[in-house]
Amino acid sequence: MNDESMSTGPSRTAPAALITGASRGIGRGIAIELARLGFDLIINYRSDRGAADGAVALAVGAAGREGARILSFQADVSEAADRDALVSFAKRQFSRLDLLVNNAGIGPQVRRDLLEASEESFDQLIRVNLKGPYFLTQAVARWMVERTRGEDATDVSPPGPMIVNIGSISAYAASPDRGDYCVSKAGVSMMTALFAARLAEHGINVYEVRPGITRTDLTAPVTEKYDRLIAEGVTPLRRWGTPADVGRAVAAIASGALPFSTGEVINVDGGFHLRRL
Repeated sequence: MNDESMSTGPSRTAPAALITGASRGIGRGIAIELARLGFDLIINYRSDRGAADGAVALAVGAAGREGARILSFQADVSEAADRDALVSFAKRQFSRLDLLVNNAGIGPQVRRDLLEASEESFDQLIRVNLKGPYFLTQAVARWMVERTRGEDATDVSPPGPMIVNIGSISAYAASPDRGDYCVSKAGVSMMTALFAARLAEHGINVYEVRPGITRTDLTAPVTEKYDRLIAEGVTPLRRWGTPADVGRAVAAIASGALPFSTGEVINVDGGFHLRRL
C-alpha cells in the first residue's frame, strides 16, 4: 500500500470524495466528472500504478482550478487491513469526507455455467464486490456520523455527506454463466437499502447507480455479443454506455440534485430496465 498525490496548487477547502477502483473504466469516468464539479479526490486502485497515475492526471486536468487536490492510494478493498489504511489515509488528507463512491468490482475470471461454477470464484467476487464495500461503507459511515453528531438531521443543509454504490443490471438480470457476479451485485442493492435506512437520521443519503452495458475492460471480452444484442434492441437507446455516462449520474447526485431521495436506484442503462411487449 502506498500513496501519491498530484496538486495544481496549495491545499484549499473543497468537498472531498473517495472513489474505489478508480484507476480505469467507470471509476476513472466518475473521477473526471467529480473533479470537474469541484471535488478533491482520493483515487483508490488495487494494483495498476500506471493506470492510477493516468487517472490522477486526467482528473487534475478536468478539475481546471487552482488548488485542486487529486491523490491516489493503493489498497485492496477486500482486505480489512487495506480498508483500514485507506480510511486512515483519507482522514490524514481531509478533515471530512463528503462522498464515498463504492465502485471497485471484478467479474469472474472465467464464465462458467451455474452447474459448473466454483466456490473459489464465488468467494472472490463476494469479497471484492460485496464484503469490501460493505465494510468500507461501515467505516466511512462512522466517520460521517461523527461530522453530523449533535446536529438535528433535519437541519443539515443539503447536500450532506453521501454514499454512492455502483451496482449493475446484473442485480436483477439473470446470467447463468456468471451467477457469482449477479449474486454479488444483488447484494450491493440490498446494502444500499440497508445503509440508506440506517443513516437517514444522520442526514447521510445513500444511492445506487446501476450501469447497463458499458464499454470497459470488464466487457471487452464480450464485445461481439453485446454489439449484437444492442443492434437487436436489447436497450431502447441503441448504443454502448460509457464511463462518462455513469460519471455524470454520480456527479448529479454529488451536486445535491436529489436531496429528498435516499436508497434510490439511478439507472444508467440505455433503458434496459424497461419491460416492453
